[in-house]
Amino acid sequence: VQLQASGGGLVQAGGSLRLSCAASGRTFSSLAVGWFRQAPGKDVDFVGCIIWGGGSTYYTDSVKGRFTISRDNAKNTVYLQMNSLKPEDTAVYYCAGSPKYIALTRHEYNLWGQGTQVTVSS
Repeated sequence: VQLQASGGGLVQAGGSLRLSCAASGRTFSSLAVGWFRQAPGKDVDFVGCIIWGGGSTYYTDSVKGRFTISRDNAKNTVYLQMNSLKPEDTAVYYCAGSPKYIALTRHEYNLWGQGTQVTVSS
């Protein structure tokens, strides 16, 4: 299975972007899907995830109330809607898949896609 994140770009602070994570080669519904980000010079950080099969979502505190993860299993796609973006959200964003029902740490994910750059200007 391959994952591909897309939808990044340059946006002003307060703006919105929607990232997509498309899977090929395997149905997404049997994977928990997470979003991670890596700012320049920093480690890869957990942003949020959606459980195996869809439904419940979990977020890191810094994005709660601003970011929303959803999935469309028919399209084999998971989305990250990002609103009220801040300059500190600037990073390369990655999506990842885990065979677990829920996965909150990067080490639980064994499928990683290429990242997409998000830049938020002040």
